[in-house]
Amino acid sequence: MIQNKDQIIDKIEENDIKFIKLQFVDLLGELKNISITSGQIEKALNGKYSVDSFHLHGMHEIGCDRIYFRPDIRTFAILPWRPQHGKVARFLCDITDAEGNEIAENPRKILRKIVRDAENDGYTFDIDPDCEFFLFAKDENGHVTTHTGEMAGYLDVSPLDKGENARRELILSLEEMGFEIESSRHELAPGQHSVIFKQMDGVRLADQIMTFRTTIRTVAERYGLHATFMPKPRTDLPGSAMRLSISVYKDGRNLFRQDEQAALHFIAGILEHQPAISAFSNPLVNSYKRLLGGTQAPSRLYWSRHDHYAPLRLALNEDGCPCIQWTLPDGAANPYLTLACAIGAGLDGIRKGALPPVEDTDRKALPATLLEALNSLENDAFLRNVCGESYADVYVKEKKKEWERYSREVTDWELKEYLRRI
Repeated sequence: MIQNKDQIIDKIEENDIKFIKLQFVDLLGELKNISITSGQIEKALNGKYSVDSFHLHGMHEIGCDRIYFRPDIRTFAILPWRPQHGKVARFLCDITDAEGNEIAENPRKILRKIVRDAENDGYTFDIDPDCEFFLFAKDENGHVTTHTGEMAGYLDVSPLDKGENARRELILSLEEMGFEIESSRHELAPGQHSVIFKQMDGVRLADQIMTFRTTIRTVAERYGLHATFMPKPRTDLPGSAMRLSISVYKDGRNLFRQDEQAALHFIAGILEHQPAISAFSNPLVNSYKRLLGGTQAPSRLYWSRHDHYAPLRLALNEDGCPCIQWTLPDGAANPYLTLACAIGAGLDGIRKGALPPVEDTDRKALPATLLEALNSLENDAFLRNVCGESYADVYVKEKKKEWERYSREVTDWELKEYLRRI
């Protein structure tokens, strides 16, 4: 692993890297970037690059109209799909003010703080993501459709699975970028795929999820396809999840193996705060159409050992150790805040010795809309503290703008339902 600036500079020269992307995550968890030439690498590594941030979600509201980039050298990667002569590399960056102080509302900082606080108490985590997505065809004009051109189902193979070649190139590209891929497969719906990769620490895992999404979209384009993590792109098909398998360690030992009761405490913490967490784990208007769609996704809030539809399951991992399977997050989940809230809420359950309701009972309603989830976040003092009051306020305000835009829109459903008969 690259550990210092001199190694970065040597790597750039050795690999004929000509352009470097300085990527960062905005307050809503969306990936942004600027590009620089390799000749400007020292300026970049010294955190001297900045942009006007007035037009970035929420930045003006927190009083920050200009941001500076501080590259995280651990995230340096050569983009394997770019030209082999005059290569392109990238960094994921933290965002700072002019004095180099990291902006408190930076999603990477929020997650990093939660992970460090947990580590100070002796807790670490293994979290394996299972990321689902769709590959859709484009029409003759290159416009995106929701057609898949196949009828493949769960674990089907080529030629039924027409996305196999794209998925294979995706895996090879990710491995070149340092991922350790566990497995990949065709999922339940035509055109739906899934990739599982090995866990990293909290911030690196969230970074990898962001990198994974960018990589699959880029690779899909090379095959004339469009990759989407939209939670529910078609009414008649299952939606896409970002399932997380969570194991907790205390002082280096698997806590759930030592004490299954601790897993129940962790589950209780997430159950208590799940309505508010949904604002991050299910962050789109469309997210709630997956949860209400009646196809595979959880629709009520409870826990189980055996019910596949439970949003939280106490299961066994490959090593036979208890782990928590959390199936509620969807393909669009903000990975930084989703992980921060899960860790914070779960550990709060452990510290309080909270216990969940009896297994498979007390099936409470999940938020039915994005607006309900945002209202839950506004009223959850504990999660607002996890995120930071300022961040929570800005996030809710920006996402409510999204809800208002949706509420004003006249949809195709309304036209079909009402236009001719009203």
